[in-house]
Amino acid sequence: MRMKFGAFLAPFHDDRMNPTLALESDMELVCHMDRLGFDEAWIGEHHSGAYECIASPEVMIAALAERTRHIRLATGVASLAYHHPLILADRIVQLDHQSRGRVIFGVGPGQLIADAYMMGVDPAHLRRRMHESLEALVRLLDGETVTMQTDWFTLREARLHILPYQAPRMEMSVASAISPTGAIAAGKHGIGMLSVAASSPEGFRALAQSWAICEENAAKHGTTVSRDTWRVVCPVHIAETREQAKEDLRYGLMDMLHYFHKFGGTMFPKVEDFDKAVELWTGGGLGAFGVGLVGTPEDLCTRIDEILEQSGGFGSFLVLAHNAASPEATRKSYELIAKYVMPRFQRSNANRTASLDWASGNADQFMTAYVDGINAAIRQHADEKTAT
Repeated sequence: MRMKFGAFLAPFHDDRMNPTLALESDMELVCHMDRLGFDEAWIGEHHSGAYECIASPEVMIAALAERTRHIRLATGVASLAYHHPLILADRIVQLDHQSRGRVIFGVGPGQLIADAYMMGVDPAHLRRRMHESLEALVRLLDGETVTMQTDWFTLREARLHILPYQAPRMEMSVASAISPTGAIAAGKHGIGMLSVAASSPEGFRALAQSWAICEENAAKHGTTVSRDTWRVVCPVHIAETREQAKEDLRYGLMDMLHYFHKFGGTMFPKVEDFDKAVELWTGGGLGAFGVGLVGTPEDLCTRIDEILEQSGGFGSFLVLAHNAASPEATRKSYELIAKYVMPRFQRSNANRTASLDWASGNADQFMTAYVDGINAAIRQHADEKTAT
């Protein structure tokens, strides 16, 4: 498989930053990724906390579809527990047409408990609601007429008046963290799986089991799943040297960890020292937020190899976007990924190296022939002059 690369934008923005400029910076990053050849950008949905400040991934995707040319754009993820499935399906189908099929419909239960609290949704029911909504959404997007009654939505002979642009089926993916909920849903409906906590200690250990659960449920429900549609997420910042990568994080790592502490309460330790903050982020102390990779392109290649071995193989590697580094250092990090990491896992340079080695092995022979040709032309010219 050709591994795909992308970014997962929650996003994370300092609550002192101008929100208008924060949203613009997210769109600029995705446009930068598009120019660099990244495959995907996933846009989150959150309604509290101010730090993860995109409320509607659909609105962002609509704007980005006009600004980009190639990159696919995904809801990362749409919180199903908060939306009526018919309305959500209609919005996604419209986006699919406006983007000419570049949309990936990523779904999940909803991550921030504060969001659920404000809407009066019992957090204990988020995953149940996700399963109920997904059941309806898959059928609607496949063109079926759906009648369905739950304690929070009703569908009466509901159907989409416009089918998706993508055929035979819109690409969908369901978020999976540490619990088996996402893997069960992905297998049941034959859709992709998004491992958002793949770099956390618990998520990393669960990778192989998650895929086994996905395949088991696919077999149970008569669907098919492919590792090519399995995506893993990892926090990443790289530079030319490990020292530079670490130094880049002085820009915003402390503020980001303060947000995690504020929103996670006592579950997340409070740190006031930069070196300790780096150690915490790269040492596995942030739970589902994942272990950060801070290093060089080669370090990132090693990390991807580790996840490949642990998981047995996946289709897409997504960088968890953050603002721990400055916009300039962040753009540089993505450039290094495009230049030196993506080619390694996409075999972009396989024939280039072979061609160079072949030419090198035959260099003496080729140069002899080249020089002989030049000398022959010189002699011929001399002979012609003599004859005249």
